[in-house]
Amino acid sequence: MAIDDRSAPPTTAVSRRRSVPAEISRSWLLVSGTASERFEPSTRSRADQVILDIEDAVDPAMKPSARATVAEWLTGGGDAWVRINDVTTDFWADDVEELRGLPGLQGVMLAKTESPAQVTDTWHRLGGQTPVIALVESAVGIEEATSIAKAQGAFRLAFGSGDYRRDTGTSADTLAMAYPRSKLVVASRVGNLPGPIDGPTVGSSHPILREQSQVAVSLGLTGKLCLDTEQLPVINEVISPTPTDVAWAQDFLDDFEARGRVIRDGSDLPRLGRAQKIQRLAEAFGVEAR
Repeated sequence: MAIDDRSAPPTTAVSRRRSVPAEISRSWLLVSGTASERFEPSTRSRADQVILDIEDAVDPAMKPSARATVAEWLTGGGDAWVRINDVTTDFWADDVEELRGLPGLQGVMLAKTESPAQVTDTWHRLGGQTPVIALVESAVGIEEATSIAKAQGAFRLAFGSGDYRRDTGTSADTLAMAYPRSKLVVASRVGNLPGPIDGPTVGSSHPILREQSQVAVSLGLTGKLCLDTEQLPVINEVISPTPTDVAWAQDFLDDFEARGRVIRDGSDLPRLGRAQKIQRLAEAFGVEAR
């Protein structure tokens, strides 16, 4: 799906509120903080959440102006998350200072997170209420993932797959990337967080995107970053329950009610939990049984 590239003044942007809660959001669209003409159209796309990027997508010399543009748009009616620079840079303190308390700020994604203190410091600097997604992008971050997931202010974990590969020399194939993804899934569960968000698939091949999204789901990840609105329908479909799953859940729950909610054997409770989860997600995502 191509977005409308017509520009809209940052101070008059009116974005739609996300209809899918961030804790279960599937598609997270990254938009460069320098591309103000894309801010509003992106919020009208199929993305569950939009992240305005003032980190890797912006040249260092342009970061102050990109930050100011994003802040102006969020103050003028815009509604989005913001990926901010990592704590070790000269930009982090100014990022959190300028974003703190802005009405349209849904939360921040903290780049290159490697310790729980970085998450908590960011959360406190933002006022102690703004959720922080910890973007884990290195070997150190992966090994510290459980502690990061337990940090005060942590909302979800996300996988910076490109930088992780650069840091470790790991290839992009499924087997090589299974460990860091699984580590984030287990850490999220231990930290009582929602499932983690996978890194983006680079390229325009929908079959590859579908395959990589299916792998992420099979490992337990429940969201995915993306760079292109044309990827959104595929990501949303793959990470949603299928109509067949929804039909099974409805049938199981109907039968469970009809027999007076009586547990018959050891498989009933796990199946009940799965059916209830599928039903909740189907309602949130608008998936109907067939």
